[in-house]
Amino acid sequence: MQIRFVIPCLLGLEKLIADELKAFDAQDVVSENGRVLFSGDFNLLARANICCRYAERIQILVGTFPARSFEELFQGTKTLPWEDWIGKTDAFPVKGYSLNSTLFSVSDCQSIIKKAVVERLKSKYGLEWFDETGPVHQIQFSIMKDQVSLLLDTSGYGLHKRGYRLEAGGAPIKETLAAALCNLSHLRPYHTLYDPMCGSGTILIEGAMLAHNIAPGVNRSFSAERWDQVPEAVWAQERERARDLVLAVSDFAAFGSDIDGSALEIAQANAARAGVADKLHFARRDLRDFAPQTEKGTLICNPPYGERLLDLQEAEKIYKLMGEKFLQRRGWSYTVISPSDDFEYFFGRKADKRRKLYNGMIKCQVYMYFK
Repeated sequence: MQIRFVIPCLLGLEKLIADELKAFDAQDVVSENGRVLFSGDFNLLARANICCRYAERIQILVGTFPARSFEELFQGTKTLPWEDWIGKTDAFPVKGYSLNSTLFSVSDCQSIIKKAVVERLKSKYGLEWFDETGPVHQIQFSIMKDQVSLLLDTSGYGLHKRGYRLEAGGAPIKETLAAALCNLSHLRPYHTLYDPMCGSGTILIEGAMLAHNIAPGVNRSFSAERWDQVPEAVWAQERERARDLVLAVSDFAAFGSDIDGSALEIAQANAARAGVADKLHFARRDLRDFAPQTEKGTLICNPPYGERLLDLQEAEKIYKLMGEKFLQRRGWSYTVISPSDDFEYFFGRKADKRRKLYNGMIKCQVYMYFK
C-alpha cells in the first residue's frame, strides 16, 4: 500500500529532511516551505517516525481540494476515504489553521470537517453514533490560499520529544534543531564535539546520537502504533532495523561546560537517559575559561541572546568574548546560531558560511567558521 505523507518542519530544515528520507528509500520526495512530502508503505511510516532527526511529525495526507465556502469544505472532506484509516470505535478529533483564505474561522472549519467525516463514516459503517473510545486518529487541517489539506497525525507527541529530556534549563534549543546544527557542522564519529554554553546538554546529546547513528525515536511510542490499520509487526521490524544500524564503537567524545551547575546536573541525567553518558564530559566553567582539551574540535553552540535570556548588550559582550576564545586554527570548526545580524561584527570576523534557520519563531542565522 503506497501512502502519501507530509512532514512539517522548522523553516530551513527541508533539504536535510529530504536527504534523510531518500536514504530511507522514500519515494517521490518533494520539498516545500516548512514541509516535505514523500510516499511509502507502512514500514516507511514507522521508519520515518523512529529515525527522522529533523522532522516535527509524520502525517498521512488524506486529500487536498480547493474550498471557498463551508459547503465546498463539507463536500470535499466527505468524499475522502476516511474509513481506510478510522475504525468504528476510533477517536478522531480535529484541529488546524487557516491562512490567507476565505474560510478564516478555525472553529467553524473544525466543526464542518468533523461533521463531514462523521457523515462519511455513518454511510460506510451503518452507524448513527460514534463513541470514539478507541485509539486517537488526530485529524489536522491546513487551509492556505483557499487550498485545503487534510491529514492524519501518526506521531502523537512531536518528534523532537525523544524521551531523554524530562527536564531542561532556560530557553532550551529544540532537539530537532540541535541535530540539524550537528549535521550542518559535518559531525563525524571520529570528531570531538564542544559546547561551552551547553545548558541541559541537548546539542551534545544530539551530536552523540548522530555520530553513533542512534535513531532518535527508537525508545518512544507513537500514535499509529495503536492503530488497527498498521500491522504491529512493522514497528518491531523497524526498531530492530534501527538498532542494527547503531555504531557501537567510535572515537567520538564530547565536552560540555556551563556556569549553571543545576543545568549540568540535568544534562548528565539527560545523557544517561539517551544512552550516551559514557561519551559526554561535563564541567562547571565560565566561557572566559574555555580551554579545549584536544588538538582538533567541532564546536557548536546556541548562546543566550536578547530574545531568549539576556538583554541585547549582554549578548553582544558574549559574542565578543566568543570571538576572543574561538581561535582560528587548523582542525577546528565553530558553528553558532544567533538572531543577530551584527554577530560577525561583535565576534570579530566574517563567517565562512551562513545559513538561515528558525529557532521556533525566531529568525536566526547559523554562522559557520571552518577555514
